[in-house]
Amino acid sequence: MKRYNDFNSFLRRTFGCRVQKVTIDAGFTCPNRDGRLGWSGCIYCDARGSGAFGIERRLSVKAQVEIGMRRLKERYNAQKFIAYFQAFTNTYAPVEVLKKLYDEALQFDDVIGLAIGTRPDCVPEPVLQLIEGYTRRYHVWLEYGLQSIYDRTLALINRGHTYADFVDAVQRTKGRGILICAHVIIGLPDESRAEIMETAKGVASLGLDAIKIHSLYVVEGTPLAKLYRLGKFKTLNLDEYVDVVCDFLEYLPPQMIIQRLVGEGSRDTLVAPLWTLKKGAVLRAIDRELERRDSYQGKRYENVKRDFDKLNPAET
Repeated sequence: MKRYNDFNSFLRRTFGCRVQKVTIDAGFTCPNRDGRLGWSGCIYCDARGSGAFGIERRLSVKAQVEIGMRRLKERYNAQKFIAYFQAFTNTYAPVEVLKKLYDEALQFDDVIGLAIGTRPDCVPEPVLQLIEGYTRRYHVWLEYGLQSIYDRTLALINRGHTYADFVDAVQRTKGRGILICAHVIIGLPDESRAEIMETAKGVASLGLDAIKIHSLYVVEGTPLAKLYRLGKFKTLNLDEYVDVVCDFLEYLPPQMIIQRLVGEGSRDTLVAPLWTLKKGAVLRAIDRELERRDSYQGKRYENVKRDFDKLNPAET
């Protein structure tokens, strides 16, 4: 038994079989890259989109899903699939374009869900209405990149939005049947351990369905790589990361689904830290540390909830 509410177990309980995400690069861009907000993107994101390595962007969405399902059936014996629009900002297009692309991914009988990675400042009402429409037939997730609750950090990493934008997007998404997942990064420049825990408390207080916790890793060709080589910041070592993640988990609601506990870089472009290449070893180290502490997800959540209830008595 895991000491946290892991995503694979949630999916198996929900659908009664192995369910895997099929990652898709549908050719989207980002307001942080097309000139609306900026041109260079977030400081950790390369030209392929953060975390989107290994996807065949030149192929159609249909072909990407077909290839992805075949590979996941062979590797994991997966039976059902969630179409995951991952690279860049996957709501950043006219509604008619989004519908065409989402429908293309959902045309397969074994695709039972839709997951859409996006920014909190790119979900206008018509887009939310479109996505809400899919909830009648499919298991639907909106994954919002947050990274930190601190606006100074968001400015430093060139996100181009604020924490208030994230909270607004979450509130406008709730009540539509759409499951909400937040992305956060541990190890961002100039953030203390105490500040990382404040981000944990912040996301814990919002009633989210899931979270993805990423380790900060440095990729070639990014502004972050330049800062790293200039010695402007240091990445966490494995022991530091495991310790912080376990603390982070203790503040989260026990029912929140943990979709990810470590980020994965591509071997051909990763600068640091190299331990992120060994995802299995990192997950085992987290399991061991939780067991050593006799700890678990939500151990300190009641303290967070009590503080939140004092600040927001009308919501209790």
